[in-house]
Formats: sequence, structure tokens, C-alpha cells
Amino acid sequence: MKAENTAILDPVTGWLILALFSALWIFLGWLWGRRAKQLDEFMLAGRNVGLSLAVATAMATWVTSNTTMAAPQLALQLGIWGMVGYSLGAIGLFMFAPLAKRIRELMPHGYTSGDFIRLRFGKTTWRIFLMISLFYAFGWLISLGMAGGVLINALTGIPYTYGMSVILFICVLYTLLGGLRAVIGTDFVQTIIIVCGVIILAYLAIDKVGFEAIHAGVQKERPELLNLLMPAAIMFLFNNLLFGVGEIFHSNVWWSRAFAFRSGVGFKAYTIAGVMWLPIPIVAGFIALAAPALGLNVPAADMVGPLVAAKLLGFTGAVLIFIVVFSALASSLDSLLAATGDLITQDIYRQHLRPHADEKELRKAAMVIISLLGVVTWLLCLPRLTTLAELLYFTGAFVASTIWPIVAGLYWQRANRKGAALAMLLGTCVGLYTYFAIGFYVAALVGAAVSMLIVVISTLIWPQSFDWQTLRNEDPL
Repeated sequence: MKAENTAILDPVTGWLILALFSALWIFLGWLWGRRAKQLDEFMLAGRNVGLSLAVATAMATWVTSNTTMAAPQLALQLGIWGMVGYSLGAIGLFMFAPLAKRIRELMPHGYTSGDFIRLRFGKTTWRIFLMISLFYAFGWLISLGMAGGVLINALTGIPYTYGMSVILFICVLYTLLGGLRAVIGTDFVQTIIIVCGVIILAYLAIDKVGFEAIHAGVQKERPELLNLLMPAAIMFLFNNLLFGVGEIFHSNVWWSRAFAFRSGVGFKAYTIAGVMWLPIPIVAGFIALAAPALGLNVPAADMVGPLVAAKLLGFTGAVLIFIVVFSALASSLDSLLAATGDLITQDIYRQHLRPHADEKELRKAAMVIISLLGVVTWLLCLPRLTTLAELLYFTGAFVASTIWPIVAGLYWQRANRKGAALAMLLGTCVGLYTYFAIGFYVAALVGAAVSMLIVVISTLIWPQSFDWQTLRNEDPL
């Protein structure tokens, strides 16, 4: 697609916005990261994050480019259930709230989700889990990088490669400056921008077009989007719920925050963040339903959000959605870079390569690993091979297969170790088969179901005792 067919902002304005907000994130990263000298400060913000910052970082991290761009795409493809189904991602935050409390109690010295799997289920299950986690992390990183390039190209005409490169470089830079402390600090500001921006966009869209005109346009041009009995949409509703739960339950992004939050904060923080996040995909998806009423030609489904907002609101709308999505991108990219860097540093570099490394060496290794993550993500983003939703949901079977092993591991003392490993493997394989044989909207659903059956049956037939004190006594460093 040529930039001149869709761009509302000129490239000079686009570069100016990028420069201003890039400078802001770098400054804030440096400001809040000055104290991150020790490993605990760099990786876990000193394990003393209070409620306001905890809510902000959970909220901002979950408002990804996938929320602000894939939610409109799914509304355009699956109708009402597309945006409502995406909003069920909030269930993952609600359900992780008690898990965060449990994690903090069981592992006061923990660093990563991998630490838990290794101690609870053994090295075989741990290595399977690491492969799943890293595959998902790269899928999410790539989708975020792609979204940055798509957004900037759609609104300003700046080439996809340039926009994607700038966003990745900025997020890597300020994450290096202060680790999780810098990430959480910038997340607080980004949350304010995202919430205010989405509210303004929703109000202006309704004011300029109105519910009746949007409904009439959809009914005339795309009546199937109003069908509440669309089979694919209904399957997606449940699939996305389980996908969101799997994403949060297994990912070190959320475990690192459970370790970083002050004792007693995790449950409240994730619950409040879930309430704040719930309406955002609905609002973002609603904007896409205005496309038929506007007679808008959408060349790629994952570009519908920026194009509709720019069409509706002109220059102001283009600037506003640019700022909102850029903030959402940064808030997720920095979190994922930091958490994935921690996972590789702790579970691969230290546990597999340098078991006697001291904190100073691990701190340097973490910075090198974050830099390499940025470079690899950039290389993988260069060829834009698929849409955001397709890329994201390909990982659904992987993450959904980890839900039941993690829940059983945290609460079921007799959970079977081999059963946990088999649940992840078979859940992933069967889920991937259905992804290709049926569609992306069933992969997580099937993966979670297979995983649950294996965990429950293996534990009932071959229960294994576990001493919870093993987790409490372990100091990974």
C-alpha cells in the first residue's frame, strides 16, 4: 500500500511526535532508573512497588498495540463478539490477582516464572516451559514491532521499516537505562495518556457519527457483523478468554511484577487493573464498526483502527491515536523486553551457562541480552509476513497449555510432574493442529482442554507429594 493513499499527517509531523515522545520516555527512563544499580533494583525494582505504580504498570502493559489495533481488526472480521471477546482478556488479570498473592507468599526470593516451574516440576518440565515462554515472547515482541511500523505508516506515510526501527530502539534504550524501575515509572505516565486518549476518541467518534449511522452502515454493508450467532465469533469469545488467561499465567512479564510488588499489593493491583482495562478493547473495536458508514476502503484489516480514527477526526484524530498507540506500544515493549531479558538471564545464562556468576556479572549480562532481544526482534519484523491478530493467536495453543500445570503447581500439592510436562506438550501440539485445521479462534480453547485433562487424570492416578517449603527456602541467586 502506498503511503499517500492513507496518510493524514505529513511525515514531518510524524517525526516531530516521535522525537518528542521518544525524548520523554528516555528522560523518564533515566530519571526513574537512576537507583537501579543492584540486580534486584534492575530486575525487580527493589521488590517494593506500591499500589498506584503497580496498577499503572499492569494496566499499561496489557493495553498493547494488540488491544488498540487488533481489537478493531477483530471487530471488522467478527463483529460485536470480536470486540467483546477481546475485552475478556481482563479475566486473565482478575484470575491472576490471587495467583500473584500466592506467588509472593510461596517464593519471596523468586525472580522468574521459570524458577517456579524448575523447583515445582523439575528440569524436564522447566525446559519445555522455557521453550513455550520464549516462543510466545518473541511472537509478542514481533507483533508489537510490526504494530509500530503499521501505525506510523498508516498515519504519516513514514515507511514501515523506519517507524518500527525507531520504536524498538527507543524502548530498548530506556529499558537499558533503568530496568524494571524505569519500565514501571514510564508505564504510569503512559497509562494516563492511554486512558485519557481512548475516552476522548470514543466521545468524538460517537459525537461525529452516532450510533444510528454506525448501525445502519454495518447493517447495509456488513450485516454478518451484527449476527450474535456467528459460529466463528462465538468460538473466538471462549478462545480469547483462555488465550488471555494463558498469556498472563505463564508469562514472566506478570510473574516479575508479582515478585516486584510490595507484599500485599499484588491482589489489589491486578484486580483494579482488570477493571480499568475491560472497556478499552470495546471502545477500540467500536471505532472499526464505523468503517462501512464512512465508505472506507480498508486494504489491511489490522490498519482499520488508525484509518477510521483519522478519517473521522482528521488531523486531531490522527495525532491523538498516534500518541495513544505509541504509548501503548512503548508500555508493552519495555515490559516484555525487561521480563524476557530476566528470563534468559536467570534461567538460561545463569542456570545453564554460568551457575557461579555473581550479581555484577548478571547485571551486565541482562543488559547485553536486552540489547540482543531488540536486534533479533528488529530482524524478524523486517519482512511483514502476516497480520497482527494471526501472529498473536498462533501462540494461543502454546500459552493455553500452561494454564493448568501452573494452577495445579501453585495450589495442588500432589500435582504430577510428568503430567505437567505432557500437558504442555500435547496441549500445544493438538492446539496447533486445530489452528491449521479449523482456525485461529479454537487453538487456545483446545490446547487448554487437552492440558487440563492430562493434569487432572495424571494427578488422580499418580499423585506426587511436594514440600512447599522448597519454594520458600530457595534463593535463586
